[in-house]
Amino acid sequence: MAFDVEMIKKVYAALPSKIAAARKLTGKPLTLTEKILYAHLSEALPAKPYERARSYVDFNPDRVAMQDATAQMALLQFMQAGRPKVAVPSTVHCDHLITAKSGAKADLQQAIKVNEEVYNFLSSVSNKYGIGFWKPGAGIIHQVILENYAFPGGLMIGTDSHTVNAGGLGMIAIGVGGADACDVMAGLPWELKMPKLIGVKLTGKLSGWTSSKDVILKVAGILTVKGGTDAIVEYFGEGADSLSCTGKGTICNMGAEIGATTSVFCYDQKMSSYLKGTERKEIAELADGVKEHLRGDQEVYENPASYFDQVIEINLSELEPYVNGPFTPDLAWPISKFSAAVKEKGWPEKLDVGLIGSCTNSSYEDISRSASLAKQAVDKGLKAKSEFTITPGSEMVRFTVERDGFLTVFDKMGGVVLANACGPCIGQWARHTADLNRKNSIITSFNRNFAKRNDGNANTHAFVASPEIVTAMVLSGHLSFNPLTDYLTNEKGEKVKLEEPKGLELPPNGFAVDDPGYQAPAVNGAGVEVLVSPGSERLQLLDPFPAWEGTDLKGLKLLIKAKGKCTTDHISMAGPWLKYRGHLDNISNNMLIGAVNAFTDKTDSVKNQLTDEYQSVPAVQRMYKSKDIGSVVVGDENYGEGSSREHAAMEPRHLGVRVVLVKSFARIHETNLKKQGMLALTFANKEDYNKIKEDDTIDVIGLKSFSPGVALTLVLNHGDGGIEEIKANHSYNAQQIEWFKAGGALNIIRAGVVK
Repeated sequence: MAFDVEMIKKVYAALPSKIAAARKLTGKPLTLTEKILYAHLSEALPAKPYERARSYVDFNPDRVAMQDATAQMALLQFMQAGRPKVAVPSTVHCDHLITAKSGAKADLQQAIKVNEEVYNFLSSVSNKYGIGFWKPGAGIIHQVILENYAFPGGLMIGTDSHTVNAGGLGMIAIGVGGADACDVMAGLPWELKMPKLIGVKLTGKLSGWTSSKDVILKVAGILTVKGGTDAIVEYFGEGADSLSCTGKGTICNMGAEIGATTSVFCYDQKMSSYLKGTERKEIAELADGVKEHLRGDQEVYENPASYFDQVIEINLSELEPYVNGPFTPDLAWPISKFSAAVKEKGWPEKLDVGLIGSCTNSSYEDISRSASLAKQAVDKGLKAKSEFTITPGSEMVRFTVERDGFLTVFDKMGGVVLANACGPCIGQWARHTADLNRKNSIITSFNRNFAKRNDGNANTHAFVASPEIVTAMVLSGHLSFNPLTDYLTNEKGEKVKLEEPKGLELPPNGFAVDDPGYQAPAVNGAGVEVLVSPGSERLQLLDPFPAWEGTDLKGLKLLIKAKGKCTTDHISMAGPWLKYRGHLDNISNNMLIGAVNAFTDKTDSVKNQLTDEYQSVPAVQRMYKSKDIGSVVVGDENYGEGSSREHAAMEPRHLGVRVVLVKSFARIHETNLKKQGMLALTFANKEDYNKIKEDDTIDVIGLKSFSPGVALTLVLNHGDGGIEEIKANHSYNAQQIEWFKAGGALNIIRAGVVK
């Protein structure tokens, strides 16, 4: 269905003049990314062009999207802002709190029962403040956004790192923390460092077993999990135009795994067809009217090296399927080399479970291609030899694929259809296994495969591939199977070979749905009561964080020195902890319990400097807080990669951590820390990480003159009496320093309302 048509008309009406002005300012042809960003500036054009990776810029996003797990904290913060209604179109999507266990119907009913108070809160707060509400079972936020809200040339922020999925429909869509969403919903501009630009030129055309998923799996192998940090990836070329709209979405979706700010494709006929196929013909016609402004200038694509900071070229005609993993999404293996890698590395060859769907690969096209393999299996006498689950992306997709017979085929093959929700992709999975800690392998069409992410088991080797490859491997029951070359043995003992998967970008008979699951907000929410029980274990109204004391910070205890990969999953786990996402104090009991202590190589065990005992990280920090002692968290490279969850910043803030000092940050997490009034610092010399000792007490010097570009001094008071000084850099601009001084960005908003 088409939403916010009048808003889109205004965006398109202003595009030609804004882009012309930006082109004049820069004195050069523009990429699509630059066109969209310059067209969404919150203020007039500057005197000179913004510098990539240096200039902080304020933008006016067109809309905000929130999923239920992150929406709780975002909206609890928004309630403090004093606004009667959101300033831009906003939506909430209930997709994260449904645990996959028995099947779609039973799991959804159980979720509604277990999460009733949270859903009631989200429904009521949405109703009050003019926010569209998508009920449990309506679908996964990113698929629903693509089907209903994304539009070419728009700018959107969302409280989920995979908001970037909307780039498949030509939109700059960026994952943020709830505080950023709160700002925009309150009518304030949104700040972003002007990104670097990475151009990916796609030539040729996909065929056979290769799919859009394989493009991003290869790109992840090239750029690694941090190669896209502070950059937007722009895809172009005849190969890009040949991909389906949802295929483009898949590529953009998993761009979050390379640390990219977002990814985007140019408007083309595939996007126009998708808009029309999802009952948005009017928006397609509006986009067609300004289509030259919804693509980068031709000179850019003819000579990309002159306009992008980095250029990658991939020939789709030569691309083969990939399998990435385990434990990291950038360990990329072409299918022709994967079997040998499995044997050489000693990974469990037996495949326990194959899972397709999630926000990355749950479109009609994805399911139809996998269903073509399932039909072959039924016809050739094959059955799934591993557990097999299917997650449709939305109720519209589920209803349509059921009508078209695909779910029946999956059932005959041995598959189980799960609810239209995130489920196993985010750890909401009641896995069917007797030993929750044994070494095993699973393969998914999801986006992330960090240790413990899917099932909480550090010994689960999770691999990522396209839905087609996952389905084929399920039929073999082992990871060493290559469907392009290998044969299977059917129930009659015959050798059979799978043919190439076939699929349809859009359903021939159109999409259909009885109830999409949408609830429109009240026209006037003034009289609507927001439902929060004072005694709730799931929801907690927020109190403001205290302002900075106005002095240097002295006597801070080292809480933990984290070693190696420390994602937001390590800092604030999902899975069973999702139920506390609306209760800051309760969820803070998971703070950093997944981080590896560099001094012991153990998780959730750190030295309490007040007792000399080793205890749980939250327990130690709670004792420090009770004694009014601040602390420091030290981390490694790309600290805070992964999900956008701001709980990973709010929990340390709530428990009294004052400083996070690391070798480097992931973009969203660094911003989240700043928004909450934390000090997010980086080692001026990364080797100084090795100087941090387990019993250090740390002073931060220079805060009275805290200013952009000026390093701070940290004094390390070692337990043996030794003292060392090191320098710590920061990326705070003048406005962000005010966030720190005020105790958080929300305090500034609140103060403005009071005034």
